[in-house]
Amino acid sequence: METHRSFSKTILFVTGTRADFGKMEPLAIAARDAGHDVHFWVTGMHMMERYGLTKVEVARTQGVGVHEFVNQEEGDPQDQILAKTVMGFSEFVAQMKPDLVVVHGDRIEALACALVAATNYIRSAHIEGGEVSGTIDEIFRHCNSKLASHHFVSSVDAKKRVMAMGEPADEIFVIGSPELDFHSGPSGVTIADVRAHYDLPQGDYGIVVFHPVTSEADTMGQQAQDLFAALDTSGKPFVVIAPNNDPGSADIFTVLDQLPKDQFRILPSMRFAHFSELMKNAACMIGNSSAGVREAPFLGTPSLDVGTRQTNRAQAPSLRSVNAADGDAIAAFLTEEWGKRYERHDAFGQGDAAKRFADIVSDDAFWQGDLQKRFHDL
Repeated sequence: METHRSFSKTILFVTGTRADFGKMEPLAIAARDAGHDVHFWVTGMHMMERYGLTKVEVARTQGVGVHEFVNQEEGDPQDQILAKTVMGFSEFVAQMKPDLVVVHGDRIEALACALVAATNYIRSAHIEGGEVSGTIDEIFRHCNSKLASHHFVSSVDAKKRVMAMGEPADEIFVIGSPELDFHSGPSGVTIADVRAHYDLPQGDYGIVVFHPVTSEADTMGQQAQDLFAALDTSGKPFVVIAPNNDPGSADIFTVLDQLPKDQFRILPSMRFAHFSELMKNAACMIGNSSAGVREAPFLGTPSLDVGTRQTNRAQAPSLRSVNAADGDAIAAFLTEEWGKRYERHDAFGQGDAAKRFADIVSDDAFWQGDLQKRFHDL
């Protein structure tokens, strides 16, 4: 779209995890390069040592402001995290007065900050609304869409769902998935660099990322045990990225702690560039991360979606789904798909989301809409 910008706006991105930062960073850099005053509010898992203190990744971003806030202690329930984040963010934006707050997806931090923005009549943009999945994450995601004044979605289908929630079509922009921008180009490191930095063995490897499902917290330990037992039986080597901090994560960590270290290399987190290169060279990806149903198909890496966390999220020729207890299906996937390559699957964009985002927020028209929400019938 043609832009008409004669201004610089203060744009505040909210990030609580390594995953949402991978999606936010390309947008923030593009907005910065378009002349806007860009900041990150860093909270959640970023601030927790168990998950690698990934706040350092945000701090490496040049030319942006970085503001940190500890919103939880280990084991805090979701509702308390929500309350603490609302209080902290409310105090912060009262002083900063951003022109736009940008939140992503379905995390509790995004919900808290979208709520603060809405109640204070601050423009807010929700990234990747309109997605579907099989857990409470979907509830949070749709709440964020209703609270936001603007929407940057990954697909035409997602736009239709946001419209079905009563949001106006002219405030919903299809830009694709932002993390694909990074994956579409060179990572800046080699797989040899990745192996050296994280002390990974030579040879083929699979990637495993298995997060807790909050509505299934009581069974996550058994699900993890079933999944990793099947992977163990295969004898194949895996790089395992630690789960997020949702309820049920402690039981997954208990299983991870018992895995044979010569077959499973467990990492608390990875730098995004290194993770991208790791995915590009992996024999397969297994688990329930959105990376398995979105980035992996985009890169042509075969992936196995385990359990309900990403139910109905995506379909692709390189993607299979399975129950964690179905050891035979997991074994079949490893036998049939290990090391295969697929054509790039571009249902979630071409890798140009950041440019689209920057063009939109740099157009005068974006800033002229009414912040009084109204329901728009289809």
